[in-house]
Amino acid sequence: MTAHEIDYRIYGEEMQYVEIELDPNEGVIAESGNFMMMDEGIKMDTIFGDGSQKDKGFLGKILGAGKRILTGESLFMIAFYNDLVGKRNVSFASPYPGKIIPIDLTEFGGKFICQKDAFLCAAKGVSVGIEFSKKIGRGLFGGEGFIMQKLEGDGMAFVHAGGTMAERTLEVGETMRVDTGCIVGFTQDVNYDIEFVGGIKNSIFGGEGLFFAKLEGPGKVYVQSLPFSRLADRVIASAPKSGGKSRGEGSILGGLGDLLDGDNRF
Repeated sequence: MTAHEIDYRIYGEEMQYVEIELDPNEGVIAESGNFMMMDEGIKMDTIFGDGSQKDKGFLGKILGAGKRILTGESLFMIAFYNDLVGKRNVSFASPYPGKIIPIDLTEFGGKFICQKDAFLCAAKGVSVGIEFSKKIGRGLFGGEGFIMQKLEGDGMAFVHAGGTMAERTLEVGETMRVDTGCIVGFTQDVNYDIEFVGGIKNSIFGGEGLFFAKLEGPGKVYVQSLPFSRLADRVIASAPKSGGKSRGEGSILGGLGDLLDGDNRF
């Protein structure tokens, strides 16, 4: 194996974290901001790119860092190593309520494609790259743009799904339609395209956008019930308006409305 062989355990229900057990000289890489805690003896190192075998040499490191810019991530990743004798643990937390999905890349032919902000952490040696869309329609209207992330190698990787996670295994030719923002990831043999919702009333008044994501098997698909964009939209819509007034204060009922719904505090 080119990737480090790590053990892990996932804790929690709604706000999960994954604990990675590192043997001596083993390491794990993670996006900045996902770290939670670690045992004494773990060494933390900031690396250029993802530190995989594909990033050997100066040019390889530049290309690896460039790929991360295209996906909207930082130029750097954080690596954690166990430099001591004996096992040590390091943990990474999910960024918002949802589920952490362990991905064994050896079971998926060494490649898994996911949305740009789904990646949490992976065994040292796993390559975190980009997957370009070859279809203009998918790139323009697919919700994830022209670029998604691809995880390659023979180690463990961990991605995060918001809300409740649904796992579907598609047979050859079997299709499913998904809201474009609800896709977490899929295996490399799944064909991903977009499909027009259809119908004037559906398009104008349906409130679900103009396009679905169409996924065709064979392969495995992971879908999330709460994309971060949907969560953020609801939070912004419920936030106080300018002047510090809540949404209810501008209604006909005014303060009485707040009193009825329990928002008024004395």
